[in-house]
Amino acid sequence: MNIKNRLLLFFCGLLLSTACFSQENVGDQPTDDLGNVTDAFQEAFFEALKQKAIENYELALDALDKAARAADGDKDQLAIVSYEKGKNLVFLKKYNAAEVQFENVLAHTNNQFDVMVSLYDVYYKQRNYEKALPLVKKLIVKDEDYKEDLANLYIRTKQYDEAILILDELDKEIGESTYRNNLRKSVYRATGNKEQQIENLETRVDANPKKEQDYLSLIYLYSDEGNTEKAFETAKELLKNQPKSEMVHLALYKFYLDAGQTKEAINSMETVFESQKIDKQSKYRVLGDFISFVETHPEHEKTLEKTVNNFSEEHGAVYEKLGDYYVSKDRKEDAISAYKKGLENDEDNYSLLKNTLLILIDVGHYKDAATYSSNGLDIFPAQPLLYLLNGVANIGLNNADEAIETLETGADYVIENDALEKDFFTQLEKAYTLKGNTKKAAEYAKRAAAIVIN
Repeated sequence: MNIKNRLLLFFCGLLLSTACFSQENVGDQPTDDLGNVTDAFQEAFFEALKQKAIENYELALDALDKAARAADGDKDQLAIVSYEKGKNLVFLKKYNAAEVQFENVLAHTNNQFDVMVSLYDVYYKQRNYEKALPLVKKLIVKDEDYKEDLANLYIRTKQYDEAILILDELDKEIGESTYRNNLRKSVYRATGNKEQQIENLETRVDANPKKEQDYLSLIYLYSDEGNTEKAFETAKELLKNQPKSEMVHLALYKFYLDAGQTKEAINSMETVFESQKIDKQSKYRVLGDFISFVETHPEHEKTLEKTVNNFSEEHGAVYEKLGDYYVSKDRKEDAISAYKKGLENDEDNYSLLKNTLLILIDVGHYKDAATYSSNGLDIFPAQPLLYLLNGVANIGLNNADEAIETLETGADYVIENDALEKDFFTQLEKAYTLKGNTKKAAEYAKRAAAIVIN
């Protein structure tokens, strides 16, 4: 093996591990046969590898400069040095300088694969996708896995038609993948070409009617385009092909409601509520639609109540929605009942607690309001509104001292909220009046009057 081949072999593989050479004394004669390289070159080069291994990249570069001088103009040795310099510069995030080093190596080694990969990585980190494109095309000749990278680069350089061609080719050759599907979606988003996206999904559905996600994406696109009839047909087709599909009911219930097929709509919603696959936010959205439906179809109110009682996740939020529905119907006692049931299962739901307290005070249930607000302060000790509502409840119960203590404590938690601060002073005026302390009552009345709400 001649010296050039030996050096290139070393260059490609770096056959010496850093563990081996780091144990050698600098003055020891190296035992590895690198050809006719000088001791000075080997010593400096090994020092560079050692420093890189312990992440001293600047010191590694200094050692490589010494190795370059020791190379004495030998192009093979200088190529090895440049490659190592490039790798150290990448670690230092000096990408422009690294790019120069890797390009120097490629000019000498005639498209060495490992170096092209390193240079591609630099281009990508620099977001220099235009330069990366021709390089990736060269990489594909040796490794077709880079075709996905090519599709990605086409998208980043807004060459969308070329990207779709590559993606179609890969899907045909090796089947679909989540990554490529996401790339395809990004093209459709960028171009707004929903027609092409629909055609692609229709083809996929025809080829594989068991793939639920393609159906769901197609239903969404039809709906987004305003083609409700086609979306409804596709949803029913999915249910026919996959009777156990749960996700399809996220679309079906709404189509059934719009079509006046109440029984089917309720069945779909119940499937959604009982599903372990569907996330809670989607379930709450469906429940919200059901509540809106019941507002105009009150004959189904019992079904709504049953649905809420059977709901399997986080009952507090569900009962809160039911309570909100009753409030909209001015059925405050029913709302209170729903809110209380919610708090039994979700006592640390601040929104639910606040709504419960407000309506309890509104209807004059001061004892319950005092109890719930006191319990709430154990969970939310820094929420000024809870102190205010507890104070209002105690005033309603003629508990002046308790009201004063709570209100004065809560006022300290008010930060940059003039309206809330004014409310505290107003209630403190009432509490001191109840206590018979007209002087303090007048003081707080004056402080409340001084706050002007814009």
